[in-house]
Amino acid sequence: MIDIGLVLSRLLHYAAVTTLAGASFFPLYAYAAAEPKELFRWRQAVLLSAAVAALLSGLLWFVFSVANMSGSLTDLADLEVVWAGARDTGFGVVWTARMLLAVIIVGVMATRFCSTATTSHDLITAFLVAVLLASLAGTGHSQIEEGWASVVHVASDAVHLLAAGAWLGGLVPLGFILLSYTMTEPEGGYLDVDAVLLRFSGMGYVAVATLIGSGLVNSWFLVGSISSLLKAPYGQILLGKLALFVAMLALAAANRFWLVPAMNETRTGSGGSATWSGRLRSHVLGEQFLGLMVLLSVSLLGTMRPAVGQ
Repeated sequence: MIDIGLVLSRLLHYAAVTTLAGASFFPLYAYAAAEPKELFRWRQAVLLSAAVAALLSGLLWFVFSVANMSGSLTDLADLEVVWAGARDTGFGVVWTARMLLAVIIVGVMATRFCSTATTSHDLITAFLVAVLLASLAGTGHSQIEEGWASVVHVASDAVHLLAAGAWLGGLVPLGFILLSYTMTEPEGGYLDVDAVLLRFSGMGYVAVATLIGSGLVNSWFLVGSISSLLKAPYGQILLGKLALFVAMLALAAANRFWLVPAMNETRTGSGGSATWSGRLRSHVLGEQFLGLMVLLSVSLLGTMRPAVGQ
């Protein structure tokens, strides 16, 4: 029960923070002009919802983490046990700082949501969310090293998280745009969907390269050898995560080099563009599902003993 609750609470938190990051980073690279008002209003609602979900799931994560350390959920009734979990463990110290930041982000998002201003390039929100996402590196296996090895591992993990947030989280607003702007004529301004797709692809190239590089560094610390990768349960689940990642890459490549060009070529033709648009939406939904499975594998790996040395 505790183990399942720990994995699920981690999954919810990772999904919420990733969505928060993707939605906050998206307007920084996706639009050449101002963000259409309809998209801005929708994105603000997503940001507020994701911020609240990140805060609540973070609290749930702490509950199951303390229960896992003490051995029982009933121990949570003892305030000394809860206080010791927050004060005397590395996870608890980082968790406390992150939850304070999450409260600040919820306040900022609520203010933005109630405001009538429409500032797309919100660097303050993007910075706060980036810190919240990158600080997840301080709650995992990157803490097992000491000295410079610890610094390198934490930095690599933080970069890995930011790249994942930009790509996986960015699929949420991208999917909404493809659904809204290819099926209806929305209010609030014209949007060049083709240009948005190209800019998202450009960001994706950088994110994927970063994920591969930082992933290799993290694997060096946590796996260590091919034998450990193949034989240890941690390594086997990591291989499953890599398979999901490759499947996402395949869908992304098909979008960039097949579906988008085909959609553009048929746009001025006899209505074939709608078919290609539908396939593109399906591929993006497929990427989102695979991304969720990646986050599930990450949540599970975070509760397991690393493969290195096994």
